[in-house]
Amino acid sequence: MDFVCAKSDFVFGVRLASHALGTRSSMPILAGLKMEISGSHLSLQATDLERAVRCEIPIENKGGAEAVVLNGAVLNQIASHLPADDKITLKSDAKGGTSVALRCGEASFDLPTLPVDDYPEIAPLPAAKIAVIRAADFHHGLEHTAFAALKAGETTRMSLTGVDLVLKDDQLRMVATNGYRLAVKTLAVEECAEEGEYLIEASVLTDLDRVLAQVDSPTLDIRRGEGQLFFHAGSVTFTARTIGEEFPDFERVIPRDNPVGLTFERRALLEALQRIQITAAEDSGAITIHADAEDGSVRIHSSSKDKGEAEERVRLKKAPSKQIEISFRAEYVIDVLRRLASDTVTVWLADTRKAGLLEPGDPIAAPDQGFLYVCMPVLLST
Repeated sequence: MDFVCAKSDFVFGVRLASHALGTRSSMPILAGLKMEISGSHLSLQATDLERAVRCEIPIENKGGAEAVVLNGAVLNQIASHLPADDKITLKSDAKGGTSVALRCGEASFDLPTLPVDDYPEIAPLPAAKIAVIRAADFHHGLEHTAFAALKAGETTRMSLTGVDLVLKDDQLRMVATNGYRLAVKTLAVEECAEEGEYLIEASVLTDLDRVLAQVDSPTLDIRRGEGQLFFHAGSVTFTARTIGEEFPDFERVIPRDNPVGLTFERRALLEALQRIQITAAEDSGAITIHADAEDGSVRIHSSSKDKGEAEERVRLKKAPSKQIEISFRAEYVIDVLRRLASDTVTVWLADTRKAGLLEPGDPIAAPDQGFLYVCMPVLLST
């Protein structure tokens, strides 16, 4: 291996691939970052078997086709601290390729290689696209759904750790739930060649979002493999393993006829809940909303034996038609309010025991289009 490339391209590729390094794996080879030359391009790739990132950069190839594997964490640190120079040279040791010499300006590094034959095969990008979507829309979809899933260590039900991606009727529906809340985002797709449903761990998609944030591409195409989805933008491919479990039937839990609508200034409600949450009980995290008929504000209250109690009135855009009192876990409402861009939100309620539905208010900010959120109430003992 013997090539020269722009430092900026090399740093870009290393940083992107590092998002998929298996640094916590019991397989030491997964901590490696594989570099493979093909003609005038260098492929940088990493995988932890749940996700994989592959990035191609242009190079001036002075040797043949060759692949090496280097310690990914070390290479990422080097990439972050290279001196001010436009070029990088990288050359394998002539005696067996057990080390690689990396040069940039006056800095030089001799890096040991890992066994390239031990590195797992990363599936190639399938030729056919199943959908094309605007990258900005996909970002908003992840921002509005992934937070509602559980983390892998919090449950044995893997379906509750994922975001369900449903391609149907020229739309992509993204859904996540932890069993007590549900976030749904519906996006238009620019192309939809194949309908289908795919469940992917939310933390994997969060890493995908971080990668896409660094890629200058207006669109993202989605391709399907065996037990995998491929997300391709520009010169970068992100591969995610799908979850084999069936996602819960979320349609039946979305309230369709909650009669009481409470419309708030989003920022005012968020700030009030952040204050009232301070005295909420540790176990339930509950805050209680009390609305009176024809009253232009609601009372929000919380209390606990060890922290005391708090109450605050928050104005409504319009007085409700009937009285209602309901309790929610404050964290669940705060989480969604922080992620919305619209100036107002409407909470649709039925009674103390039925799920509430939260939607962006009118006018809906462009990033919030197609979003709704369902939250189960907390039933407090009286």
